[in-house]
Amino acid sequence: MVYNATREKLLFCKRTGDPYKGKFNLVGGKIEPGEDGLQAAYRELAEETGIGRDDIVLKHMMNFTYFNQNCTVEVYVGSLKQEVDLRAEKHPLLWLGMDENFFDLEKFAGEGNIGHMVEQVRIYGDGI
Repeated sequence: MVYNATREKLLFCKRTGDPYKGKFNLVGGKIEPGEDGLQAAYRELAEETGIGRDDIVLKHMMNFTYFNQNCTVEVYVGSLKQEVDLRAEKHPLLWLGMDENFFDLEKFAGEGNIGHMVEQVRIYGDGI
């Protein structure tokens, strides 16, 4: 989860393929062999957006574990230190305002998880 420097906007990609084709999703990816989650978060963020370690400090916010799929999604969050020029890798990138209904399943991927994550940052994310 990447917020702009004033935390008035959140960075999204618009999915160009399945799953969630046409819906807004957070930037993400997979952990490669030899990486931990934080290293992967910084690598994926740089690859997909051009945002580097000098632009943002990421903090581990939460995990979602899907036991039936043997999968854990690690969620990292941070606010940009300054404005950056975005470089989209595959999916178009855009900033959305915090007045969005992030629980809108017609607009956002993740079956409501994005809304849940945003609420957790609103309530508990003062140090981000």
